[in-house]
Amino acid sequence: MFLRLMRTMFIIFFVLSVLSVITILPANITGGGTATGMDRLTMANVPAESGKLWVHIVFFMIFVIWVMRTIFGELKVYTRLRIWWLTNPRHSSKVGASTVLVSTLPSALMDSDTKLSAMFNMFPGGVRQIIVNRNCSKLEKVVEDRNAFVGSLEKALTTYAVKCEKAHAKSVKKGVAYVAPKHPMTRTSKIPFKGPKLDAFEYYSTQIASLNQKICEMSGDKEQFKRQSSAFVLFRKQMAAHMAAQTVLDYKPFSMNSISLDINPEDVIWSNLNMNPYDRRIRGYLSFAATIGLVIVWTILTTALVSLISIDNLKKIPALSGMVDSKWFGLFSGIVPAVVLAVLMAVLPMILRLLLRLEGIPRVSEVNLRLLHRFFFFQVWNVYLVMIFSTAILTVATETAKNPASILKLIPVNVPKSATPVLVYVLLLAFTGAAKEILQIARLVLRYVLPLLFAKTPRAISNAEKPAEFDWGTSIPVHSLIFLMGFSYSFISPLVNCFVAAYFGLFYLVYRYQFLYVYNDANWVTGGLSFPKAIQQIMVGVYISEVYMLLMMVAKIAEKVNANGIVRVVFTGLTLLLTVAAHLYINDAYLPIINYMPVRGAADIEANPKIATMFPDVMGDGDLSGDSLETASALTAEHKARLGFYAAYGSLVPKKLIDYVLHK
Repeated sequence: MFLRLMRTMFIIFFVLSVLSVITILPANITGGGTATGMDRLTMANVPAESGKLWVHIVFFMIFVIWVMRTIFGELKVYTRLRIWWLTNPRHSSKVGASTVLVSTLPSALMDSDTKLSAMFNMFPGGVRQIIVNRNCSKLEKVVEDRNAFVGSLEKALTTYAVKCEKAHAKSVKKGVAYVAPKHPMTRTSKIPFKGPKLDAFEYYSTQIASLNQKICEMSGDKEQFKRQSSAFVLFRKQMAAHMAAQTVLDYKPFSMNSISLDINPEDVIWSNLNMNPYDRRIRGYLSFAATIGLVIVWTILTTALVSLISIDNLKKIPALSGMVDSKWFGLFSGIVPAVVLAVLMAVLPMILRLLLRLEGIPRVSEVNLRLLHRFFFFQVWNVYLVMIFSTAILTVATETAKNPASILKLIPVNVPKSATPVLVYVLLLAFTGAAKEILQIARLVLRYVLPLLFAKTPRAISNAEKPAEFDWGTSIPVHSLIFLMGFSYSFISPLVNCFVAAYFGLFYLVYRYQFLYVYNDANWVTGGLSFPKAIQQIMVGVYISEVYMLLMMVAKIAEKVNANGIVRVVFTGLTLLLTVAAHLYINDAYLPIINYMPVRGAADIEANPKIATMFPDVMGDGDLSGDSLETASALTAEHKARLGFYAAYGSLVPKKLIDYVLHK
């Protein structure tokens, strides 16, 4: 779905680029205003009394309708793909698909497997097994010691094998008998040069055998490990797990109120499974307060660094005063602020992810889903409002302080001027970001350079060569921010649409290659739940663009009051109200069927299991019922394969062209 998201945003801005360049750009150029330079290409060059403002209004309404129509279509595809993923045997046959992680168990249930089984047997099919988590820190310490000895033994064996190979090659070259090298020696003490020397192979093997025996003895007596306030409940039916996740399980406050679906052991944060519900809630409040504090700190840092490297401030430094007038300093002031901002934004996700883990969230995938919105808020505030839009805000605020009545006259003049920083930032991310994504210098070093220096065993080399995982939590908000930037300026400066379309088209091609050949996302088990969150972020961009348009139309009235201006404000306000209504419809119609498996879908598949094995007609309006599989109107296997290819990978070309090429 991420590739479909990138493809969708490319198509949106490609269409906007064509329409805006044909209609809005000529209206801006011939607007008859007094703007000069690049500002002639913006809405600032259209005076208030000009009838050409209707071009902006009409096509802005068309833009919004086009975006909302696209969102509805993509959500329709997503919901069908989500149901198909949940019910497909490749997922539903996994143990994790029918398992829930229940946190904050009350003590009465935590100490009684019988009571837990009786409660969860209320769901259809009943319970297959219940595993209450236990505090196994002592066992974990023994396992870590055993693994350390295993690593030491592997390293010693590998080093010895290399020595034997070299000795054998040397003996063959000299024509003498091969003499095996001596076994490596080691000391039992952790202090260097202390303790007797022992044969490394014998010592490590003995320690591993001893620890294995200890692990078996400790594992055989599970009652020695204290029970924790969380449990894995394995149901016999997948539908029962989804029903349990939507049910109020206890009448006590905060008791068993945290339930996670689709469990993968690699995805679980084991240290967060025994947390008191009040402790978890307090941690959440503290994390939220820390996030607000980070917003303030990063705002100060961003503003300070950007102002420090501005030309006006560099002129105040005597050593640089003679160099500032150089053309290179103009390039410096245009690019360096964007680079500094990108560096600051790269550090921030590490802190946010740590705060979310400290809240007590039980799964890594849930941390990433929470990070999507939190990092997006940071991007909008620090990148868009503080960094890029701050010039226009400060100018309007300064002049308004001198003359409050001039605020409406300043908005249509200064807001379009902030389109240039938007273009610079989009271009910077489009080319340097895409190049960095393909090159991946850090991962290149970690995979090919560091193993040559530090990886001395087959296990270490295998771990170093594992495919990289895509960082969903920080990548999606960046692209949502670019959408917000582009759409909010789509009617003000039409050239922005062209650059944003190029951005999404370039990144789509890059990501398609990366997901096919580079990334491994086996542990990302949310089944596309990041997609509806990205849709909500797109809606933020639509709302901001409508507020911009409303402010611009109100400001045009302030320049010259006329009936046409009032009507334009009414149409803009109506567009905003219709968007709110459409958003409410999305929340009511699609959100309830996104997170959980519908009962009807489960019943249809139980009646006819063939439905789950066939790719759904995501582009059609028919039911997912299995009855159609036995009729003549059923989709052919070739057609379904074509739909599967199209839905899975998407394309930058229309579906009809794909059908034509595949058919030929």
